[in-house]
Amino acid sequence: MLRLSNVKKIRQNLPTFLRRVAKGEVIGITSHGKLIARLLPIADPSLEAAQWLENLRGKVLLGDVESPVSETEPWNADENHL
Repeated sequence: MLRLSNVKKIRQNLPTFLRRVAKGEVIGITSHGKLIARLLPIADPSLEAAQWLENLRGKVLLGDVESPVSETEPWNADENHL
């Protein structure tokens, strides 16, 4: 959930807001009631990749990619099936 705070409050309490962002919180910055920016934590590519792979668990099957998917459909692994 995006928490909103105005520029003045951010400026006066920057260390507090940075600690909150470091813990994973996203903070929206407003000026005159209008959202102008977001403070968000830097993404760790290795953690994102691990999460992406975890999300695939149970959704993909690993196995023989040259065997037919169906016993009734003819299949030749040497043909161009693009």
